[in-house]
Amino acid sequence: MSTTDGTPAGREERVRGGRAPGPPVGPGEHPAGLDHPLGPPAPRSWGPVGGVVALVLAAAAAVLSAFVGVGPAVVDQLVLGEAVEARSDLVTAVAVAVTDIGSTAVMGVLAGLVTLLLLIRRRHRDALFVAGTAVGASLLFSALKRLLGRDRPPEVDRLVGAGNESLPSGHATMAVAVIGSMVVLLWAGQAVAARLAMVAAAALWVGAVGLTRIYLGVHWFSDVVAGWLVGGAWLALCATVWAMAARRRATDRGVRAT
Repeated sequence: MSTTDGTPAGREERVRGGRAPGPPVGPGEHPAGLDHPLGPPAPRSWGPVGGVVALVLAAAAAVLSAFVGVGPAVVDQLVLGEAVEARSDLVTAVAVAVTDIGSTAVMGVLAGLVTLLLLIRRRHRDALFVAGTAVGASLLFSALKRLLGRDRPPEVDRLVGAGNESLPSGHATMAVAVIGSMVVLLWAGQAVAARLAMVAAAALWVGAVGLTRIYLGVHWFSDVVAGWLVGGAWLALCATVWAMAARRRATDRGVRAT
């Protein structure tokens, strides 16, 4: 149906209402500034940020409770005594091997090798994520050790040497941060079964490294719990920043493409 001047009736009504459309939007054209405004932007999701905050608070609580002797620290002596009673030559050999492979130095070397590989592949931002996670975790647990100055278990109970302060466990912190960063990098594009396998393998390794520190008598149980949570909180913070930066780059590329 048309008016006398050839204008479609619907169009005439929109003109009278002050909403005259411009030329039709062609394929690939951005509609902003044409016949109607863009819809409201998608709401920002604060879920990941909330998770990071929760982990940071949990890590702070674990460190503080271990320092003042409450929470997990209540069973420190009991857990150490049980570990000493459970010792055997075979278990000790396995524990020493696991603790050596999971040492802060080895985790640092692993992070360095992965960073180098990513740089060779020109994945500079991913390399920065891995390196930043590892270096930051190392600086964090070292600073906490010096600040808190908690003593390790008695030397008579130790099966391996340990030179610095006890809280938090550096082995536990670095295991979570470094191994966790590998899982984050490998996560995208994996099937559900593969993701579950990665998480299970990482959790088993991180758990084993932490438990060997108790078994070998160089850390209290609460040191290890604090180390796991400190490493997890730092990993979550680094991963969230990395993911947000990746989304922003993808959005910017999409805007430029239009």
